[in-house]
Amino acid sequence: MCQDQTRVGLKTLTAKVITPSAVKPTVDVKWERVNFPVNGAIEPLTGKHFQQEYPKVNGDCFQPFLDWLSQQLAEDYAILQIDQAPGHKSCGINWPENIIPLLQPPHSPQVNPIERLWHFLKKLLKNEFFSSLQDLRELIQQLFEELTFEQLISISSYNFILEALFYAASS
Repeated sequence: MCQDQTRVGLKTLTAKVITPSAVKPTVDVKWERVNFPVNGAIEPLTGKHFQQEYPKVNGDCFQPFLDWLSQQLAEDYAILQIDQAPGHKSCGINWPENIIPLLQPPHSPQVNPIERLWHFLKKLLKNEFFSSLQDLRELIQQLFEELTFEQLISISSYNFILEALFYAASS
């Protein structure tokens, strides 16, 4: 599995839009920088995905996510690819028995497939105006629930990860 956090907020993410010639596009924009972090994990081989919102991005909030993820896995085990954020490497983290951490190289978000999922979700939020964080929370939850197996596989399946999983399963 691959894990990371992202922040989503009320500040409108603007992007180019296609309009007829000589028509200037207009988009309502909110500059308010209120946001919330979302912890997520995906499994590139099966398309399983998990997400939870926590008030901060730190070890104190990462621990409840790990405990919750462990419960979601039930009897299954997972190798969890994580970045080297201080909250992930903290000595205070009590790793559940069914989750084994795997640190990715420093400064290499491109090797973590969940980064592509965050990019995909934020692309859907471009030029959208949210009047409240609750509206945004509901949309994020809806987008996660609507993710299909095909979308997740397409977004998260790097060849090097699938090959590693294939060889791990065959040994």
